[in-house]
Amino acid sequence: MDHPAVRFLLRLLLAIVVAAAGTGAIAGFWTLIGGGELTIHGWIALTLGVLGTIGLTWGLMSLAFRSHRDGWDDRVDNSLDPGREGED
Repeated sequence: MDHPAVRFLLRLLLAIVVAAAGTGAIAGFWTLIGGGELTIHGWIALTLGVLGTIGLTWGLMSLAFRSHRDGWDDRVDNSLDPGREGED
């Protein structure tokens, strides 16, 4: 289970389950407040929106973790920052 492909597939499956649960919860809440039934186009749009949000979040968080791990933020030159005058 330590193989990277297996871990990736498990994480992908978890993301799909979370997206499906979120889609179902949002659709149920929509019906509960009197919004009416969702058509097939509504389901498609809702699913794509949830999956897109999860994908974007996953991508941005992975970049943040990689930046921290590789030290990208430590190599930034802040010498031109106006708030750093006299701190040399």
